[in-house]
Amino acid sequence: MSMQSMNSRSKTGVNSAPHPLAAELTRLLGAHKVLSSSGERRMYSYDAIVMGVVPVCVVLPESTTDVVLAVRAANAAGIPIVGRGAASGLSGGAAPTVPSLVLSFTRMTQLSIDPARREATAQAGVITAAVSEAARPHGLVYPPDPASFRTSTIGGNLAENAGGPMCFKYGVSGDYVKALEYVDAGGEVHQLTRDAYDLAGLLIGSEGTLGLITSARLRLSTPARFTRTLMSSFPTVGQAAEAVSSAIAAGAVPAKLEFMDRACVNAIEDFLHVGLPRDAGAVLLVDTDGDDLETVEEELALVEAACQSSSGQVRRAATDAEAVSLWQARRSVSPALGRIRPQRMNEDIVVPRSVLSEVVREIEALGKASGLNVVQFGHIGDGNLHPNILFDPRTESEEAVHQLAQQIASVAIRHGGVLSGEHGIGSMKVPFMAEAIDPVTLAVLRDVKAALDPEGRLNPGKVLPDAVQVGAAQDTSHA
Repeated sequence: MSMQSMNSRSKTGVNSAPHPLAAELTRLLGAHKVLSSSGERRMYSYDAIVMGVVPVCVVLPESTTDVVLAVRAANAAGIPIVGRGAASGLSGGAAPTVPSLVLSFTRMTQLSIDPARREATAQAGVITAAVSEAARPHGLVYPPDPASFRTSTIGGNLAENAGGPMCFKYGVSGDYVKALEYVDAGGEVHQLTRDAYDLAGLLIGSEGTLGLITSARLRLSTPARFTRTLMSSFPTVGQAAEAVSSAIAAGAVPAKLEFMDRACVNAIEDFLHVGLPRDAGAVLLVDTDGDDLETVEEELALVEAACQSSSGQVRRAATDAEAVSLWQARRSVSPALGRIRPQRMNEDIVVPRSVLSEVVREIEALGKASGLNVVQFGHIGDGNLHPNILFDPRTESEEAVHQLAQQIASVAIRHGGVLSGEHGIGSMKVPFMAEAIDPVTLAVLRDVKAALDPEGRLNPGKVLPDAVQVGAAQDTSHA
């Protein structure tokens, strides 16, 4: 699927007359939970990057019962269903590929904390940051911290298995799930724990293609007593990647280990003016933490030594305010890049740490050869890189953007990596899946999809390529 076709779909399928499904859902749920005008529906046709098809109607459920009624009504009408959180996703997961019913979970915001069990129970629409805010008075936190944690929702995080800067040491969203409630393709409610077969784990990261997560019971933890922060700048991106591999090989397990290349650093400086080194080829931001200050300082010293051995210039944050400012810079990457070009294609590859330096160098070279604006950043501690292709569709070829994205994906696959660490496959990376996964495994994944969604109505066009795409990819590989 070309990017052009994804962008052009938003111009089609808009009918000013309400769909019959909207009338039925209004009867079942009430007018305040159903959006049916063309203007309202258009607002639910895209995520943070991808423009999709305008939905036939939108439901704003307030309970699991609302979700059940909406799913059953859509099934009776033969209409596909797309789940949606805050739409901060970067791969098209929440953007319909065909006329669909969109279920937007933003009103499902019930949240409770059980301090004795160190657990939170959150409906799908709870904002990620709200979990830690509610847990903090009890001396607890929820560690997963995607960059969009102040806007993204728990349901969306689990649909994509989102990570964040703390994922290297503390894990990703799915690592904190103890139980799930979800509604299946037929409109039945299920309660899943993680005993015996880990069916909850199957739903996590499935992007709403196997079921609709309505709530989750989440594990909380105690925050570290001490944190230390440093920034290191390097002449080249390869040297920054070498420092990461060396620090981890030496035994350091930083709480956060983030990477930004020169283009990314300068975009942030233009946006925030926080004093990042504009002339650096790459910058690492690092936190070490723990309950023993001596250990925290020792780990920071290991990172510092590894950076200096790779020609890095190191600056330790002298105050908490300085540390906060550095991490604000990292969390501001997306709005900073948006000032450079109106659109971007966000890759989300994961590669073994042993090949990090080679991979970032190859991607840098591909960007220069293409003539397109490529920016690299990401959670480099666990090999999760976010090469972004910034472009203006009015003056730059979207086909060239798509070709470069495929080349970057091929770099990851060739080096033993995968296509997504946290942003999901969505619709953007579906064309690359036939190259990334062997035919036998793809067949098994399709069997799973068919077992849980036999009519193929849950978020169609996402994650798995169809047979035509697989055949085309195989023909290309044999050419």
